[in-house]
Amino acid sequence: MSGLPQRPPGFVYRTPEIKRVQRSSSSLQRADNSVPRLHCEAIPISSLAEKFGTPLYVYSAAAIRERVLAFKAAFREIDHTICYSVKANSNLSLLRLLAKAGCGFDIVSGGELERVLRAAPGSVKQVVFSGVGKTSAELDAALGASILLFNVESAAELDALAQCAERLKRTAQIAFRVNPDVPADTHPYISTGLQKHKFGVPLVDARSLYSQAARLKFLKVAGVSVHIGSQITDSAPFSATMQRVAELVRQLRADGHNIRFVDAGGGLGIDYCGSQDFRESVGSYAAAIAPSLKDLKVRLLVEPGRSIVGPAGVLLTRVVYRKTNGDKKFVIVDAAMNDLIRPSLYQAEHQIVPVEFNDANRESVDIVGPICESGDFFARDRELPVVGEGALLAILDTGAYGMALASNYNTRGRAAEVLVSGNTAKVIRKRETISDLLRNEVAAL
Repeated sequence: MSGLPQRPPGFVYRTPEIKRVQRSSSSLQRADNSVPRLHCEAIPISSLAEKFGTPLYVYSAAAIRERVLAFKAAFREIDHTICYSVKANSNLSLLRLLAKAGCGFDIVSGGELERVLRAAPGSVKQVVFSGVGKTSAELDAALGASILLFNVESAAELDALAQCAERLKRTAQIAFRVNPDVPADTHPYISTGLQKHKFGVPLVDARSLYSQAARLKFLKVAGVSVHIGSQITDSAPFSATMQRVAELVRQLRADGHNIRFVDAGGGLGIDYCGSQDFRESVGSYAAAIAPSLKDLKVRLLVEPGRSIVGPAGVLLTRVVYRKTNGDKKFVIVDAAMNDLIRPSLYQAEHQIVPVEFNDANRESVDIVGPICESGDFFARDRELPVVGEGALLAILDTGAYGMALASNYNTRGRAAEVLVSGNTAKVIRKRETISDLLRNEVAAL
């Protein structure tokens, strides 16, 4: 529906069906007081709130599948594997959905490995293990699972992996995550490609580290890895990074290493305003990465997370109170920063829309939660249609780093999650109860 903030094919506004007027069989008239209502695929969002309560995360299976297909189409000219970044949203049902769509996985912890093993055990051989602080227990688990590739991020980690592999008599394929020192225009908390960041090894040290790795019995040099940050919307940093990686691959092959993989990481951003065409965006991303690698005959690994699941989810919340302090208007909702911390942590701006959209009257308000922190807000001085107490609001593009960063601050149970496919909705995480929160605690004194 033109002009309304929506995210097809997952979240679209629809109006009630046109009804015939009795006095004239040829006349048509809309139902009285009809306004556009937000749907997730074929289901009205309001019915999900009534059935499952709020706050509620709602995900669209169609939106996830469509974005995976867009990635596959964009990289069709080069041998590749899409390794979904589990940290973006690690729900077991979403992982299973992505595995069925042909994805492998990028993990950063032993816990994420266990999630893949439970949700999609057949995909474990397409798992890439990244992260700067892998423990011996995590390395052992990944070696036992025979994952595809370890992205090694330090000389100390190389030694630890070699010791684990020798003890278990398991061969590990490795790539070093190199730091290309390429700046990316993103939030400083999610920029990772500069030497001042904790990630990766300096590009100038790479050849000596690969030489060291090649001498270790149970390690097999197999690739080069890189990741420069998240929520990057300019393709230029990706292009510059891949040019440096391609040159390193040529040098390493000249040194005698059999480099078969290039892991380009993730980082492709999304448009939180919903104005960009995603196929064009991922096409530009592929055009920045693929040309530098085309003649190298490597298998490209890409690790999208946010760009696949971000727009496929909304956080549904209900207005509890309205409040006015002088000239300041507040809309207080039942969701809070423990449900979605991105606005407070990253100053992220998510579009917020009424589930029943009537744009006749607008006002400037702060959308805030009930937690006892001034940082508990979703929007400040945001112009929105006027909504009353009891109205439903949808916070868009929360499929990534929403539930994944949720907490129990203020002893609040985490929200339920629902996955919609067509006209079917399934609970994929139950709402936490106070019993759930207190189960592992002991009043010792």
